[in-house]
Amino acid sequence: MTSTIQIEKIGKLGFGYMRLPKIDGKLDTEQVIKMADAFLSSGGTYFDAAYVYDGAEVALRETVVNRHPRESFQIASKLPVGMVNAERPLEHFLETSLERLGTDYIDFYLLHGINSKSSKLAEENGAWEYLAKLKEQGIIRHIGFSFHGPPDDLDEILTKHPETEFVQIQLNYWDWDNPDVNSRRMYEILTKHGVPFTIMVPLLGGKLASNDSPIAELLLKANPNVSVASWALRFIGQLDGVITTLSGMSTYEQMLDNIEIYSDYKPLDADELKVIDQAIEILKAVPRIQCTSCEYCKDCPINIPISSFINLYNDYLVHNTTENLDGAYNWMSSGKGKAKDCTACGFCEDVCPQRLQIIEVLGKVSAMFD
Repeated sequence: MTSTIQIEKIGKLGFGYMRLPKIDGKLDTEQVIKMADAFLSSGGTYFDAAYVYDGAEVALRETVVNRHPRESFQIASKLPVGMVNAERPLEHFLETSLERLGTDYIDFYLLHGINSKSSKLAEENGAWEYLAKLKEQGIIRHIGFSFHGPPDDLDEILTKHPETEFVQIQLNYWDWDNPDVNSRRMYEILTKHGVPFTIMVPLLGGKLASNDSPIAELLLKANPNVSVASWALRFIGQLDGVITTLSGMSTYEQMLDNIEIYSDYKPLDADELKVIDQAIEILKAVPRIQCTSCEYCKDCPINIPISSFINLYNDYLVHNTTENLDGAYNWMSSGKGKAKDCTACGFCEDVCPQRLQIIEVLGKVSAMFD
């Protein structure tokens, strides 16, 4: 199928509702409204949520759907293939999302977290046929999936399912040639199939955006007039086939910075690409687990706060000390599972887009803190 998505009518910057600002654990509705209004005023149109993003679809209804003409923006949401069962059939997830969103159609509907294993589940439970039926009925406008596997699996799935109109992939300059993700190869495969794509984790969970990052000094010295994040977003902006980029904005200030980057977009020149190469070498030298805190592992059956533990372990790797980390570990695990409680069921590794050896890491965390 040739994609009917009109990329030119969608802004380069998308607004993902996974990392929204909160106050005392509750949605900072006022700030999200401010962010959404600024986004729309800048020409942005693409809002991304998912059934499994805690509170995201309801927040999108309250801050956008109830306040702006429906034709002025697009909504993307996702069906969690791995959660489908007799008690919760395919229809449950769509109907719940529509109710939460307060709309009668979804522009971009994705099978969520697809890899070789979940792709087989999608075929077994008829998810592909279900999406085709929804499109025929006008309930969804475009069929796609978010991809969380190796490039060869992406090629195989796209070959088997030419009805795919778009894919969401992880892509940033660190993962471009990182063998654990290999964004470059995924980009080549999508280009071969003529399938446009949305980008997730362009800032590596904020690690390519922070002034505290090991690469910040290099980037700010190269250009003190722009943010650290701008380098990663400009790297992505020069690629063909990008529908939009979901940068994980969680503050109004980040929104304004991202809008500025794309409102006066300039591709990286040859000298700037050399700076990016230097940044990658710096990152390679930092010992850390490449977790982006995407929270796909948050539904651990033992309720282990996996990403928090990995970030804690990264603090140890960078600073080579557990000083002041014991208290943080006890606080993180209060009322939840500890690293020692891991049963090695493999759920977390199946859903991890970085394909991390999480069970092994949890064993190391347990040895240090339990």
